Amino acid sequence: MTQSVSAVVTVADAQDVAAVVEFADRIGRQVVTQPTGHGATGDIDEAILVRTTALDSIEIDAERRVARVGTGAQWGKVQAAAAAHGLAGLSGSNPVVGVTGYTLGGGFGWLARKYGWASNAVRAFEIVDAAGRQARVTADSDPELFWALRGGGGDFGIVTSLEFDLVPLPRLYGGRVMWSADRTREVFDLFTELTTDAPAELSVWLQRYQIPGAAPTVALDFAYLGEMAEGRELTARLDSLDGVVADTRGELTPAQIGTITAEPTDPSPSLSRGELLTDLGDAVVKTLIDTPVAPLLNIQIRALGGALAEPRPGGGARGPVTEPYALYLLGLGLPHLIEDIRSRFGDIIDALGTHITGSKPYTFLAPGESATAAFDQPTLTRLQDIKRARDPHNLLRANFPVLG
Repeated sequence: MTQSVSAVVTVADAQDVAAVVEFADRIGRQVVTQPTGHGATGDIDEAILVRTTALDSIEIDAERRVARVGTGAQWGKVQAAAAAHGLAGLSGSNPVVGVTGYTLGGGFGWLARKYGWASNAVRAFEIVDAAGRQARVTADSDPELFWALRGGGGDFGIVTSLEFDLVPLPRLYGGRVMWSADRTREVFDLFTELTTDAPAELSVWLQRYQIPGAAPTVALDFAYLGEMAEGRELTARLDSLDGVVADTRGELTPAQIGTITAEPTDPSPSLSRGELLTDLGDAVVKTLIDTPVAPLLNIQIRALGGALAEPRPGGGARGPVTEPYALYLLGLGLPHLIEDIRSRFGDIIDALGTHITGSKPYTFLAPGESATAAFDQPTLTRLQDIKRARDPHNLLRANFPVLG
């Protein structure tokens, strides 16, 4: 991802962030923050890019079950620190994803069906606002801004640290079972069986892969938030299909959550597309299960529901998602493949038709898409009003701005 910016500043603390904001205001430049670059859109011409990687402190208050982390902290290190106390944060699937960007956009992973959006677990944000002032934002100190920061994206202030609730999770059971692609239909049937009426403690994702130079495969990734014996009983149907080519099932600690999907942790060029599915009917099966994955690398279907679908009193801007499944498409972003990958995305979306809603989680947005797809109209209007009031000169810019 090429980013044409006017300057790059690596900050050491919140005072540095405030100084950058004040300087940017004087010279008429927008400010964009990136601790890792994960999820970058590239649409930041002439902005000042603030690297917050150094703000990576992690403090665990085991008695209160609270983590306080700097904005540059990554989920894998946070989970490792929390796991020492039998606790876990509501992380995603990749250990190198930054806590702050993920949480500002809502954030959902293996614990979400049980505990909901990561953004709703936040107790407090430390920010630098568009005037260069440092502030602590809580439900009591500034309820409107606190609401926006919990799931509305990074348009409303530069977060320098955040505090969030941890949940008890001494052990979990999970991993991946993989088969050759000729078992795809049977694996899909297993997926629907496992996810129909599954308890909120069990999350299952279907993965179809076409890795260059390797035979196509299909896998079920899962996590059960409980004892291994209970998890094995709930997922016993996985043993009914032979021809397994890989099996990583086992008892895990929260520090190992990021190993379940075995996602790459080194930067790599990619193109993605995310959607929410209304069902897994015949048209969806024909489009996502019965056709080749190539030229894509991965077709992923996540079972949602549970706490993600439940309204939360006092929750943030990321409200419930009622669609039962999420779709994620991934391709290798190399120049000679981009046109074919984008064409494949288009073909899939066209074929799915009314089986996708057009709405999607903020963290599933891809370059070229808009924040309007992540929120219903009343929520978007409220976020836009807050943005105009708190940042009238549009000095701060999120990956996907609420004002377009």
